[in-house]
Amino acid sequence: MSEETQKSIIKECEFIKNFLIDKNKKYGDSAINPIRFFSKSDTLEQINVRLDDKLSRILKGDKTIEDEDVEIDIIGYLILKRICKNNE
Repeated sequence: MSEETQKSIIKECEFIKNFLIDKNKKYGDSAINPIRFFSKSDTLEQINVRLDDKLSRILKGDKTIEDEDVEIDIIGYLILKRICKNNE
């Protein structure tokens, strides 16, 4: 692996890290600790539903909606899914 590729990986990982931290500050810990007002599904299932929604948008060709990047959101939810599994 080239040094340039390694730098690109680090840059993208830093971006995702900052993205997730910013979202967590903005929305609270709603993905890992949802309020469960309407849905009583467990946390992992709720994350899976969010992932399904994001994948559905990609299949429909809606990769970017307004200020939302669906691919970045999927990466973020996959990381949150890993965190959820590790917390169990």
